[in-house]
Amino acid sequence: MRDFHAPGRSPVLATHGMAATSMPAATLTALDILRQGGNAMDAAIAACAVLAVIEPQSTGIGGDNFCLYAPAGTGKVVAMNGSGRAPAGATPEKLRADGLTAMVNTSAHSVTVPGAVSAWEKLNKAHGKLSLAQILAPAIKIAEEGHPVHGRVASDWESAAPKLAKNAAAAKHFLKDGKAFAVGDKFAQPALAKTLRAIGERGARAFYEGEIAADMVAALQAAGGTHTEADFAAGLDVAEFVTPIQTKWKGLDVYQCPPNGSGLLVLQMLGVLGQCETPEGGPLGVTRLHRHIEAARLAYRDRDGFLADPSQVEVPVAKLTSDEYTTKLRALIRDDVAMKELPPAGMAEMLPKHKDTVYLCVVDAEGNACSFINSLFESFGSGILAETSGVMLHNRGFGFRLQEGHPNCIAPNKRPMHTIIPGMVMKDGRAIMPFGVMGGHFQPMGQTLFLTNHFEFGLDLQESLDLPRLFPYAGKLQVERGIPASVLDQLSRLGHTIEMMDKPHGGGQAIFIDHARGVLVGASDPRKDGCALGY
Repeated sequence: MRDFHAPGRSPVLATHGMAATSMPAATLTALDILRQGGNAMDAAIAACAVLAVIEPQSTGIGGDNFCLYAPAGTGKVVAMNGSGRAPAGATPEKLRADGLTAMVNTSAHSVTVPGAVSAWEKLNKAHGKLSLAQILAPAIKIAEEGHPVHGRVASDWESAAPKLAKNAAAAKHFLKDGKAFAVGDKFAQPALAKTLRAIGERGARAFYEGEIAADMVAALQAAGGTHTEADFAAGLDVAEFVTPIQTKWKGLDVYQCPPNGSGLLVLQMLGVLGQCETPEGGPLGVTRLHRHIEAARLAYRDRDGFLADPSQVEVPVAKLTSDEYTTKLRALIRDDVAMKELPPAGMAEMLPKHKDTVYLCVVDAEGNACSFINSLFESFGSGILAETSGVMLHNRGFGFRLQEGHPNCIAPNKRPMHTIIPGMVMKDGRAIMPFGVMGGHFQPMGQTLFLTNHFEFGLDLQESLDLPRLFPYAGKLQVERGIPASVLDQLSRLGHTIEMMDKPHGGGQAIFIDHARGVLVGASDPRKDGCALGY
């Protein structure tokens, strides 16, 4: 039981259906769709479309999508890779000719063809019950009428204002008198509403071909991109169902999407941590945090050496997540001192950071469970707005390298290394928890912190999200406020360089399915503006 004298909130309990998202209106939309006869997949897409309107810095139809879906009664988890590919003209030689020596976050060269709309349509056709037009109707209405800006959205918007000012169309529509929209300001996107209506009526083809695609291509070419309408037409089928990857941990089956996503890091870290006995001191104890930090350092080292598009290079997923390999990693971790240098594992430079993504989850009355994540990568993506269609274009290609020979070097029709990762926990052939933690590169660290908080240390679902977080990044240990000073002092003595964070690490949502009692338990991260609701 939590301390009711302390700030916080209890997990949400329900019996028929539940949704957890990063904005109240999106959560309410998901429940409305469920009560209209839609299932968890319909509700997830509808909620995400609403988030594309009211949390525009984090997500949009100009971005990418990943999904894990557990259809009730099947014992299976379906995985969707809705990440887009670089245009045919995206060669290292072309980028260097344009003066780039590394990927630039506001460059049109960092815009891959968006995959989200392709994914939404394929997921809806394969697993939905309602039409795409019905599912997108709430988002269209909000885009036309406007919605008040919430606190976390306003904070992120203010930070991104200089980026938006660099693009004339973005500055015109996403800044007000040259400044970010503030808390309580009403923000509408009529052009986006028109585009969403076209997608609802004519499907993904309306986005990837015709006037909407032409508008996106024109905006990108004006910004120096190589994109063509043929690249976008090829994006119509870019989303694909893939085989999920999984590991057994503490009697649970933890599922992730395969590369080019970063889910293998979660499995790798759980493999390392699962070999450790539960330490004394609780979830904020020094030993627990130190081991988690060290496991993350090793996993992210491997990510930077090997993670890329498996359709173009070999990614040794089985080796990196094997018991043999994780045992070797565990042997490198000492409780009395931090590793000064990491053993080599390919090229290990850190990739650029970002923190803007939306994650949501839905469980319906039939027991279908949906874990859904959609992203523009950095805040407002590339900052390039296709004005007529209202599409803000992501910068997922910023995850590429410009190093010849590196597995993740940019190349035509290649997917970049991705950070967004939905999670799903199964037990005895049934889904028991769709979950996810936002925060860019932090996500594998965040997911493993959350999982161990709940299943190993016994915190309830909400407490497991609430607990202060930390993350080893670029040689520093990035720490949220709330971790006791005495703990930080001891971590420093072990050899970690502490860096206090301005903004917190991401956000998160989860829904636990208590099959024995017929109860759904939901939680939503206080680092965002959202909530969990059920009925």
